[in-house]
Amino acid sequence: MYYFCTYFDQHYLHRGLALYMSLRRHCPSFKLWVLCMDDPCYDILVHLNLPDLNVIALRDFESDDRDLSRAKDNRARIEYYFTCTPSLLLFIFKNFVEVDMLSYLDADLFFFDNPASIYEEIADHSIAIIEHRFSLKLRSREKYGVYNVGYLFFMRDENAFACLNWWRKKCIEWCYDMVEDGRYADQKYLDDWPTRFQGVTVLQNKGANLAPWNIANYKISNNDNNVLVDNQPLIFFHFHGLKKINNWLYDPNLSGYKLRLSYIIKHNIYEPYIDALSSVTRKYEAFFMKASKDRSIRYQLKKTDILKRIWKTVDKLIYFFKIIVTGNFILVKRGRVL
Repeated sequence: MYYFCTYFDQHYLHRGLALYMSLRRHCPSFKLWVLCMDDPCYDILVHLNLPDLNVIALRDFESDDRDLSRAKDNRARIEYYFTCTPSLLLFIFKNFVEVDMLSYLDADLFFFDNPASIYEEIADHSIAIIEHRFSLKLRSREKYGVYNVGYLFFMRDENAFACLNWWRKKCIEWCYDMVEDGRYADQKYLDDWPTRFQGVTVLQNKGANLAPWNIANYKISNNDNNVLVDNQPLIFFHFHGLKKINNWLYDPNLSGYKLRLSYIIKHNIYEPYIDALSSVTRKYEAFFMKASKDRSIRYQLKKTDILKRIWKTVDKLIYFFKIIVTGNFILVKRGRVL
């Protein structure tokens, strides 16, 4: 049995459900805990009542946690989300005694294969982390952290709890979306884990956490519709920064990582993910629309609102022009990637 956890709000609900669908396809036995960061997200997931998915309400997670409450008052929403990462892992270990080992997943991950080989590599280690593996042109980005928080593994043992409690304390003290004094969000705290804590392993599987920032390091090929990363199967991809411009245009966010969108990357990596997002929309659209309607607020447009909308339209046109010029865009027609 594999145990996973993640968190997201209503804005990442489609991605979170796509992640869940990929686990259902590739993991024969698993449970996923989702910390819902707002009420619409919680209401929808409770109503869907999906198998192998356990929902955690934010109010239950925050209950009687004064340290988190204080942190929530002095940072932005996304910074608070980052702050919650170690606390979520500890919360699950505390409240679900059957969990003997637990993996944290970012909500924008998507599985392409069974993760069994990752756990074989972890073996009896207490903690497992993955390097960003930045490509040569992106080494300067290590200022944001050598290791990526997108995937983390912890065993239920003293080494893991020592690490998680230390990390939680650090995140509550300081967790901001900026680089300052050798820190960045919840992520750069991982830099010295291999020497600070016992039982830490750095995963070497090339198919784990393939991402826009490291894909240039590898030869990506296709074998019977299975994606290979230097001849190792792609296990999961990190779709960081993917943007849906409209129903027929997506920005894969590769230009910022100095990468060109190849045929294999487009059709064997991004296309299955976009298909999954579209499937989620079709399957659960009624729930999404109801939640959107329930939280909608009618108001009369003021001049300042009109100006903001005009500027937003202009900004969107500039953005549209940029991705067309670079060639890094994905067109979708009648639900199919062109």
